[in-house]
Amino acid sequence: MRKVNFLVSVAMLAMTVPAWAQEQAKPADEAAAEGGDDIIVTATRREESLSNVPIAISAVSGEALANTGATDIRALNQLAPSLLVQGATSEAAFTARVRGVGTVGENPGLESSVGLFIDGVYRSRTGVGLSELGDIERVEVLRGPQGTLFGKNSTAGLINITTRKPSFDFEAKGSATYGNYDYFRIDGSVTGPITQSIAAKLDAVYLKRDGFTKNLTPGLKDSNDRDRYLIRGQVLFQPNDDVSLRLIGDYTKRNEICCAAPYLGPTRILSRDASGNLVIAPNNLLAAINALTPVGANIPTNLNSRSTFNRSVSTTPGFNYRSDTEDYGMSGELNWNLGGAKLTAITAYRDYENIQGQDQDFMRLDVLHRTALTREFKLFTQELRLQGESFGGRLNWLFGGYYSDEKLDVTDNAKFGADAAQFLNCRVVAGSAALAPTINPASPTCSNAPASSFPGFNALAAQLGVSPLAGTGAVRNAFRQNSSNYAFFTHNVFDIIPDKLSLTLGGRYTHERKTLRSSFNNNNTLCTALRNIASPLSGLACAINADAGPGFTSASPGTKRTENEFTGTAVLSFKPVDDLLLYTSFSRGYKAGGFNLDTSALDAPCNPNAGSAAQKAACAAALALPANQRGNARPEAADLQFSPERVNSFEAGLKYNGRGFDLNFAAFYSLFKQFQLNTFNGINFEVTNLQGCKDSLNGADKDASAATGACAANRTRAGVLSKGFEIEGVLHPARDVNVNLGLTYSDTKYRKNLVGANGVPLAPTLFQLPGNQLSNAPKYVATTGFSYSPEIGNSGLSGLLYVDARYQSDTNTGSDLDREKIQDGFIVVNGRIGLYGRDKKWGVEFFGQNIFNKKYQQVAADAPLQGSGTIGEVQSGNAATSNQLFIAFPGEPRTYGITLRGKF
Repeated sequence: MRKVNFLVSVAMLAMTVPAWAQEQAKPADEAAAEGGDDIIVTATRREESLSNVPIAISAVSGEALANTGATDIRALNQLAPSLLVQGATSEAAFTARVRGVGTVGENPGLESSVGLFIDGVYRSRTGVGLSELGDIERVEVLRGPQGTLFGKNSTAGLINITTRKPSFDFEAKGSATYGNYDYFRIDGSVTGPITQSIAAKLDAVYLKRDGFTKNLTPGLKDSNDRDRYLIRGQVLFQPNDDVSLRLIGDYTKRNEICCAAPYLGPTRILSRDASGNLVIAPNNLLAAINALTPVGANIPTNLNSRSTFNRSVSTTPGFNYRSDTEDYGMSGELNWNLGGAKLTAITAYRDYENIQGQDQDFMRLDVLHRTALTREFKLFTQELRLQGESFGGRLNWLFGGYYSDEKLDVTDNAKFGADAAQFLNCRVVAGSAALAPTINPASPTCSNAPASSFPGFNALAAQLGVSPLAGTGAVRNAFRQNSSNYAFFTHNVFDIIPDKLSLTLGGRYTHERKTLRSSFNNNNTLCTALRNIASPLSGLACAINADAGPGFTSASPGTKRTENEFTGTAVLSFKPVDDLLLYTSFSRGYKAGGFNLDTSALDAPCNPNAGSAAQKAACAAALALPANQRGNARPEAADLQFSPERVNSFEAGLKYNGRGFDLNFAAFYSLFKQFQLNTFNGINFEVTNLQGCKDSLNGADKDASAATGACAANRTRAGVLSKGFEIEGVLHPARDVNVNLGLTYSDTKYRKNLVGANGVPLAPTLFQLPGNQLSNAPKYVATTGFSYSPEIGNSGLSGLLYVDARYQSDTNTGSDLDREKIQDGFIVVNGRIGLYGRDKKWGVEFFGQNIFNKKYQQVAADAPLQGSGTIGEVQSGNAATSNQLFIAFPGEPRTYGITLRGKF
């Protein structure tokens, strides 16, 4: 109850608003919408006209967001061509990408490549922005590294959201929406004066919608639904023109079923005949799953073309995709004009918790499941800025400091299910050339071969005197990461020639310290027993790692890491005429290193006295390595560490702000060192830093071997290169007509001769990365928007005709770049038609999103434990056969409905 006391107080104040009002200027987004005036942005922590800011930035008004149907940051995809927001297994781990670069994967220890700020306050991860946004004034998407002004450094870009502040003019407004999938949304806000110097505002949103992914398991609800609400209270204290204090408190709750993933075609076995020709056959593992699965499982058998899936799943009875989120916080922003300078102070506290339950195998059989994967971020931040002018206004200077303290807690309880042993028996048999012809799901070993050929996992557990797999796994694995950060920064604009030629210099020093504590409780004794005898079956039995040890205290080696970084920017801008700005810039960005909060990253123990001679020798060599070094066959905290990501970026551009036509152009070239990649290999998530090698590896980075392809540590270079250009235009060809056009070409690739951190050979699962485009990084993205909002005669009525579209070219949606995960290029179109009363006191709108019901995947992944090998491995000779099954996390289907609006 204490969490919402502040909000209740604000609500009570709002209900006592008197009838009189005080004049206030119109918000920038309304001015832009009505007359095409240049929108005001705060990308440089100063209020400036968009056309005068010498950086690549997309600014979207609150009205444009409403037209496209935006309720969270996902809808920005339609309006900002260089931005892509999408995700997979959890909304807590959604990814934002700018120019093809973003943080991939489910590890909460990885910070975002694209930072998220709401009302000047840093939000720990992008998934926070999937909450309802409420009443928005504008959204700014800054492209390229942001290493100077904003609280947390980011290497790819930044999303800066500004909500509408309290007004001294009384206003109340609201809307109600109903649509297909039983969609219902209601929102409202009220704002106005409390006294001559105090104004208040209260926003509230409630949204509910059925899931669009059908669950065929009786008794379980459909997946990918919506059930959420937001309440935000604000107070603005403005005793005079020099001082203002804005207090904000908000609370968000989400209880949803997310995120399901249907099977992705094709489903087949691939191999080569004696002549080397590719041979396609029915998938034997799929046939075994269908035989083991009760009637109603929706596993397709006839998907033979790429990127096809059904919007339906069948999960284990009793297990679905729970996603419960609670997000709340308070902030205060003080702006004080001291005469010769302006002081800004922003203090904030945020608490974000997500609890996820999941049928981890994504099918009807009970192979893997979890009931409570919990991620909680508690974040305190403090920012101070002092800015002013000197030398007769020719120098606009800014100095500041930033401090943050974050506590991140992660707990997990992933376990093997009742069907795990029999399913894994079938996995072994289906993947063995000798046993595959004997496959029989009705047999205790899933095979008609003698038990001496393969006794099965339950028999192995009995022979070794350990517990069978069912019910074992992570009883409770827990991580606590403490992160403290302080920084000092400056950002200065000097007019070399007033109003013509300017030089911007900015710099930032950042000190980051992270510490880790953990405790592990795992009862998977079969994993330990099989590893102890060097059994090749340990890989499957150890999908839930049992050999992590008891955990690490804060005194354990490798549990602390400290970083000191200098970042900054230099920009030269020139205005040959008032309507044209030319600029060129260099920026250096940085994203902190950290810890992989997953026991799968720990070294697996080995027994130097077990297995073949080669296995014994490899184990002995590993154990001979020093302590706290990866690959030494000892689980240590140092195994969990990954290094910081750094980027050097060059950009040149122009901005033209004419009568009835605006044009922005930017060309960019960015080099990423120690690029942080977190990829799913079908069993676990794998975190690594990627580098290029200055020397040729003669193809050893593509041979899927961890023993070849090393590079001397002093010969490494940036491992990811992003280059391309962006064009954005706004046309006003006639009164009440606005047209927006955007095009982004982004050649964002892993470099050839690719290696891991410090030059170690590339992980075998990543052999397809060198020289290829990053996952979910389309080369071409085009957006367009058209709005026509005419007055209807002299009736006082007005109308709206709005449509927007986004096209993206082919992308590979899997972080390991398996060819099976390619999504062909597609277009998504949204539209809205509206009729409004005088002064828009009321309105009715009909809308459609994804009007043509385009079926596309956001992310594709290996179905957990369901086969092995890919077409790329077979074609390259790195695997003899492939029977891997794949899943896809779908984009939203066509939705449509009606919205009623009112205000007074």
